Amino acid sequence: MQSIRKKLIQAFSESKGEFLSGQALADIAGCSRTAIWKHIEELRKEGFVLEAVRKKGYRIVNTPDIVTENKIRLGLQTSTLGQVIHYEESVPSTQKIAHDLAGNGAVEGTLVIADEQTAGRGRLMREWHSSLGNGVWMSLILKPHLPPQKAPQFTLITAVAVVQAIEEVTELQPQIKWPNDILINGKKVTGILTELQAESDKINSIIIGIGMNVNHSIEHFPDDIQSIATSLAIEQGAQLSRAEVVQTILERMESLYTLYMKEGFTPIKLLWESYAVSIGKRIRARTINGTIEGTALGITADGVLKIEDQEGIVHQIYSADIEVNI
Repeated sequence: MQSIRKKLIQAFSESKGEFLSGQALADIAGCSRTAIWKHIEELRKEGFVLEAVRKKGYRIVNTPDIVTENKIRLGLQTSTLGQVIHYEESVPSTQKIAHDLAGNGAVEGTLVIADEQTAGRGRLMREWHSSLGNGVWMSLILKPHLPPQKAPQFTLITAVAVVQAIEEVTELQPQIKWPNDILINGKKVTGILTELQAESDKINSIIIGIGMNVNHSIEHFPDDIQSIATSLAIEQGAQLSRAEVVQTILERMESLYTLYMKEGFTPIKLLWESYAVSIGKRIRARTINGTIEGTALGITADGVLKIEDQEGIVHQIYSADIEVNI
């Protein structure tokens, strides 16, 4: 049943607003015209507005602001990422579902996405507020043939993909705060959580969680984070299509992932540093071994943050909370 719906969405995507006859859709989907009509009605129930004209057929004229499989697939330009989509209206955590799917043989590029997370979490097990119908709460499964020590680089690859996607769908200029925060005008709009399923010598799966505030107003945020959190809509001054945001992230991510697997981390490193908020600035890094203050020099070829302290000693920071412009 889902394969027919998938074929219909693909056909409507490629038609670019032109009418498709019931017979043409039946031929594409490999089913009867009656079955096509039933699937059209299911799409309408989901919120799609379809125009039906006698002797012309059907076309999609409007779509709802949802992040269902059908909505994301409509117009998605990827070959691997997002070709399998698991959508739920509300879940405790997309990351947990993605871990379970990855452990049970999910194909590379599988996307888990929800309209709401009730137990979303960020780095260091911090709570992430994932309200219903406003943001993008998603987890992506990758299966690169690489050793486990390369996994942290995928946080940085994802950060560049997210920044590029925001630039593409808005007029905003996002920046990256090492290692996993995307900021706009100094406020956090996106967090990235990269987790690993691996053996001693190889990665089995990387699960990349992305939480993005898209159509939130300031009232959607708890009082204690209103001064440090923002959304694309707040900064842009207009609501956005969440599905378009997801599609663009997947497309940018696929492009950068391909580049990385062909040419290594160097081109990603250069892109990352061009978006970094901290390079050349005084920062404070709070690590488990203490606090280091100094000037952020950039990142190493492995994605490790470099800080030069006032004695001229360069420290390599693998994990820390960062304050910029201290």
